Amino acid sequence: MVRFEDLRIFVAAADHGSFSAAARELDLTPAVASAALKRLELTLETRLFVRSTRSLRLTGDGERYLEYARSAIATLEAGKNAMARDKTAISGTLSVSIPSDLGRNVLLPWLDDFQQQHSRVSFQVRISDRLADLYRQPVDIAIRYGTPNDSALVALPLAEHNRRVVCASPAYLARHGVPQAPADLRRHNCLSFVLGETLHDRWTFERDGTSTTVPIKGDRVGDDGDLVRRWALAGHGIAYKSRYDVLSDLRAGRLVELLPDYVTEPSPLYLLCVHRMLLSPAVKRMREFLQERFRQFDAG
Repeated sequence: MVRFEDLRIFVAAADHGSFSAAARELDLTPAVASAALKRLELTLETRLFVRSTRSLRLTGDGERYLEYARSAIATLEAGKNAMARDKTAISGTLSVSIPSDLGRNVLLPWLDDFQQQHSRVSFQVRISDRLADLYRQPVDIAIRYGTPNDSALVALPLAEHNRRVVCASPAYLARHGVPQAPADLRRHNCLSFVLGETLHDRWTFERDGTSTTVPIKGDRVGDDGDLVRRWALAGHGIAYKSRYDVLSDLRAGRLVELLPDYVTEPSPLYLLCVHRMLLSPAVKRMREFLQERFRQFDAG
């Protein structure tokens, strides 16, 4: 296998007619330059130079090979420069996994806006509340609520201070009344969310330093966050949702926040990937873009 550095030494020696001059240009010792040329001749099984104590000239094979060596160096340098440009360009295809409710109703329009600003970026989007297997599935990054269980994942915060919200539609509250304390939820139809084999049927609240966990019951369980939100909007019960999932509904009055004097569970939002090498300029720019959008979303 021909070494790139050997080619550079060969071309420099041919241009200068001297091993020592080639060595000086490339910041090498004459011995290293001479060894490289011997190695190249052995690989090619031919003599490239006619050497004497005072001169160095190309053989016929050396003359013919010089053109290919220059071309190979130019091609490899062009490839190196192209890779360097790619590492700083906001371009390429991003495979993104996003959660159901936030993804459909908030993130998808934002990704459209991002793509309008960066037309060389294309997306492959997977929508699911299950965390994609980032090691096996063709997914570059995932956006998920909660601190990941896998400490090997790179987790970059998008919105660290997000929390859950207890909420219901005005129609449901008109029929069943407004709970005044977490214990009152036992008398209400609460909408449960199941993720994998885990049923989230215990809601936790804190007030004045005291934590309270309430086991809830209801006639509807869903494995899709958007489905649970739609049930709440339709007046079927009380939901315990991430604030970002229902923020637009709360502001529009379609849902009402309940138990506002209690501190609910944190639900921070992260951008996840398996290695920092995957944090391309496009991913970094998208993270900055989303962080700014969440700040604007909070501000209303």
